[in-house]
Amino acid sequence: MESIKTLLADVWRLSIPYFRGEDRWAGRILLGAVVALEFAWVYATVLLNEWNNAFYNSLQDKDYEAFKHQLWLFAAYATGAIIVAVYQIYLRQWLQIRWRTWMTDKYLQTWLDGQTHYRMRLKGDVADNPDQRIAVDINLYIEQTILIFIGLLNAVTSLASFAVILWGLSGDFRFTLGGSEIAIPGYLVWAAFAYAALGTWLTHLIGYVLVKLNYDQQRYEANYRVDLVRVRENSEQIALMAGEPVERTRLLDRFSHIIHNYWGLMLAQKRLTWFTAGFGQASTIFPYIVVAPAYFTGAIQLGQLMQTASAFGQVQSSFSFFVNSYQTLAEWKAVVNRLVGFERSVEATKAETLVTAFRRVPDGEGAAFAAKHVEVRLPDGRPLVEIGGLTVKAGEAVLMTGASGTGKSTLFRALSGIWPYGHGEVRLAAEARMLTLPQRPYLPVGSLRGALAYPEPVVNYSDETLREVLETVRLPDLTGRLDEVGLWPSILSGGEQQRLAIARALLVKPDVLLLDEATSNLDEPGESALYHVLRQRLPATAILSIGHRASLRPLHDRQITLERSEDGPARLEGTGAEPVPA
Repeated sequence: MESIKTLLADVWRLSIPYFRGEDRWAGRILLGAVVALEFAWVYATVLLNEWNNAFYNSLQDKDYEAFKHQLWLFAAYATGAIIVAVYQIYLRQWLQIRWRTWMTDKYLQTWLDGQTHYRMRLKGDVADNPDQRIAVDINLYIEQTILIFIGLLNAVTSLASFAVILWGLSGDFRFTLGGSEIAIPGYLVWAAFAYAALGTWLTHLIGYVLVKLNYDQQRYEANYRVDLVRVRENSEQIALMAGEPVERTRLLDRFSHIIHNYWGLMLAQKRLTWFTAGFGQASTIFPYIVVAPAYFTGAIQLGQLMQTASAFGQVQSSFSFFVNSYQTLAEWKAVVNRLVGFERSVEATKAETLVTAFRRVPDGEGAAFAAKHVEVRLPDGRPLVEIGGLTVKAGEAVLMTGASGTGKSTLFRALSGIWPYGHGEVRLAAEARMLTLPQRPYLPVGSLRGALAYPEPVVNYSDETLREVLETVRLPDLTGRLDEVGLWPSILSGGEQQRLAIARALLVKPDVLLLDEATSNLDEPGESALYHVLRQRLPATAILSIGHRASLRPLHDRQITLERSEDGPARLEGTGAEPVPA
């Protein structure tokens, strides 16, 4: 019972926001229409049940006129049932796509808001493969939730309708026990309930393992797909290092988890199918076995036998809803667990961010950028970098150097606002904009125009502006390819990608520009030329660079060094770097 209560609470948590959200009226109307059509479908089955009595009696009595009349009635009932079935599927799918659209937008917003996606990855969170949960699990959840809800509604409505009919048809079952006569009213209803209850209990005993197996199968499939994508995205590096045998071994290892778990699914489903298939076949004949004695004794006619058997089958099928839907319910519960786990992980990450994030405050000292009392920590809590103070004036370029592993890139992540571990203040002038260019730029798949304008909308820049900045960063061959769509990380060399990133900076014109070895793939003359372009085209921008080349020093106004002590965090040394307060 606790498990059922938890499942229902999770389903409520996932479902009710849509029917209270901005698309609530469309969702409620569509849901109401689907429910109304389900009632209409049950009503049609009730009419057909009554039709069974008259139709088979006309056959038994060899009444041709009554037979023809019943055929016309059947045509009318069947036509109505077909219309109901068609529009129920159509409206159900309409509700499904609207609900999925709303839920996908909500999940993308919460996952991408405030760099949550990045911080979840840093934590190594248990909510693995968020792409799978957003792209696949949402769709599965909505589809299965609607199907299960409609199936359960059908079961309850059919039970309420046909139990009354069956109760009236079955009469009393009388027998003598210990010299006393005992009568069981509506015995066929109780027989259907007992048959279904036994089936439900046995089904759960046999099939409960399917929940975990389905959950694991989705996780293994997602892990395998992610690794395939990584191979595609890093195909050049793999080919250069002849790493294909290693990748093949690793991918087959991932795939082996899928196969091993799938064998478990197969065996569990085989055991469950043995029972449910047998249960279903027995359900076909069981009503006739129960009702046949009354027919053979002459108590009822053939029509009443068929009507009673049909009503018994409907009641028994309603009671057996969990038997017939158990495999779907197991898959559904696995999807519910994955989506709820994702939501809780997002909420926990956002809550942690509120506690540990660095504060960004307006600067009142006139500097373009300043960091005060910053302490950067690793995810396990160990201190990595401590800064008493660092100030960069508008138009000034500062070079940060230091040995590999001292935490320079992590410090940049903290200053940019995406590293949550630590504390401190980052001061910027009012309305100032900061842009960080990493060593490996991100180039989205799509048109070159979109890759160049990223993260701004492409409509913000004219073709003339885009071509001009490409010429400025010495990418003239790309000026005629703005509308070409391609995998630009594979098309462009590392140096060309870094030139494209510098072109973005020229378009954005940030007040503060952080360059994390953003020109390391260029030769020294090309690197020098780009820095001169930045200083010339962005004269008011404060630039803070990370680099290792000695040739970078003349391109900056001053240099600071991040040095790690023997048993403590790294600290800044150099002009303009304030000591850490005692």
